[in-house]
Amino acid sequence: MNVMNHPVVDTESGSVQGTVQDGIAAYRGIPYAASPVADLRFAAPQQHPKWPGLRDAAQVGPSVPQDASRLEAVMGPRTPDWNEDGSLTVNVWTPRLPGDSSAERARPVLVWFHGGGFTSGSGGWDWYDGSNLAAAGDIIVVTANYRIGPLGYLYLPELGVENLGVQDQGAVLAWVKRNIGSFGGDPEDITVGGQSAGAFSSLYLAASPVTGPLIKRVITQSGPLGLAPQDPEEAAEHARRFVEILGLSGSLDLLAGLRAVPADQLLAAYRQLGGELSRPGNVAPPMFPVLGASGIPATWQQALSDGRLNGKQLLTGTTRNEMTSFFAFDPRIQAITADQARSIVATQLDDGAHRYDQTAAQQHTAAPSDVITELETEILFRDGTLVVADHQAAAGYATYVYQFDYTPADDPKHLGAAHCSELPFFFNTIDAYPDSPMLGRPTAEARHLAHTFAHAVAAFVATGRPADNRWQPYESGNAATVRHFA
Repeated sequence: MNVMNHPVVDTESGSVQGTVQDGIAAYRGIPYAASPVADLRFAAPQQHPKWPGLRDAAQVGPSVPQDASRLEAVMGPRTPDWNEDGSLTVNVWTPRLPGDSSAERARPVLVWFHGGGFTSGSGGWDWYDGSNLAAAGDIIVVTANYRIGPLGYLYLPELGVENLGVQDQGAVLAWVKRNIGSFGGDPEDITVGGQSAGAFSSLYLAASPVTGPLIKRVITQSGPLGLAPQDPEEAAEHARRFVEILGLSGSLDLLAGLRAVPADQLLAAYRQLGGELSRPGNVAPPMFPVLGASGIPATWQQALSDGRLNGKQLLTGTTRNEMTSFFAFDPRIQAITADQARSIVATQLDDGAHRYDQTAAQQHTAAPSDVITELETEILFRDGTLVVADHQAAAGYATYVYQFDYTPADDPKHLGAAHCSELPFFFNTIDAYPDSPMLGRPTAEARHLAHTFAHAVAAFVATGRPADNRWQPYESGNAATVRHFA
C-alpha cells in the first residue's frame, strides 16, 4: 500500500483509509452515528459501533431517504442515491498528508451543512466536494448528512420523536470535536456553516446552549430566517395527518408501526402531505425544526437578545434574486394577480399590504409575479440576514456580508442570481454542475469568480477575515459595506 496515496487515520470507531488528489487528503463516508434503521429509526443518534481492521473511505456514503429536490429545475438533476442504512456519515478533506512537516500545526475546521428545505440534499454530493475549498485556505472541510423529511422532523414528542435532524447535526459537531484532531484539525477552532436549510441550522447550532460553545465562527448562506421554527401545534397536526395517510391512526404501538413501514412508503406519504398543504407563496416544508424541541429552545431573535451569539465572528449573505428558484416554475405565481399577491404578503407581515404597495410602486412596470418574487426575497431571506449582521456588527464582533449577483449569460427563465446560485462558487466546484440553469455555461469570468469567492470564505474560516481587499467589515445599517459578487 502506498501510504502517500492512501493515507490512514484513526477515529474513535476504527481506522479509515482515504485518498489523495492535488495535495488534499479526502476521507469520505465515515459514520458519525449508527445506521438509523430497525429500532434506531426515529431514535436519537447513537454512537457507531467499532469496526475491525481498516475501513475504506474512498467513496461517499448514501444519501438519507428523499424524493428529488423541488429545485432540480434550477440546480440540475441528480441520480437518486439514497439508502437509509449507512446514511449518517461525514466527509473530511484535509491538507495534512503523511509525513507533513507542518502536522504539528492544527488547522481551522469548517463543518458545513447542505440545504434542501429539510427535505432533500446530501453532504456527499460532488456539488459540495470540499477539496478546492480546503486547499484555498489550508483548512479542513467537513460535510455531513442528517435526517430530513419525516425521518428527521416527524414530531411525536410523546414517543421521544422530535427534531431528530437537529440532533444528528449536534452529533456531527460532537464527532468533529472528538475526532478532528486525528485529521490535523483544531477542535477549538470550528466554524459552522451552511446554505439555506443548512444556514438556518448553522445559526441555531451556534445559538444553542449545547452546541454553541463548540463554535467559534458562523457562515450563513441564504438563510431563510423569515421562516420561524415550526410551531409545535402545527407540527403535531402535520404528524397526525402523516400517520393517518400511512393508515397507522389508532395503532397500539405506533412507533413499531412506523419502523416497519418501508422508507419509500414514508416518502410517498410525506409527498401526499406536502401536496395537501401546498399554497401559492408558501415554501415551508411540511416538517422542519420545531420550536421548543431538541436544539431549538428559542427563536433566533430571542437568542440574539439573550447574547447567545456573543463573541462569534459572522460571514453571511444572500443572492440577489433568491425567490426565482421557487417561483419561476410555479404556474400559480406566474399567473397571480396584484390583489392575490398583496393578500399573501398581508398574511405574513403586519405591514405586508403596505410593503407590497411600496415595492409595486418602485417597480411600476413589473408584473405582480415579479413584485412578489422580489418582496419574498426580502421577507424570507434578506431581512433576517441583515438583522443578524446588524446585531453582530453593532456589538463589535467581526461581521462580513455579501450579496451574490452573478447571472448566467444564457438565462431563458430569467432566474437572475437565484437561490443556490452561489454554491458552485463557494466550493469552486463549477464542473460539478453540467446541467444547471442557475449557472449556465461557465465562462472564464465565472471560474475566476469561483476562485475569488472560495478563497475569501476559506480565509474567513482560517483567520476570521476574508482574503479579499474589496470585502470590508460590515457596518451596521451601511449598505455600502456589503460585498457584491458578480
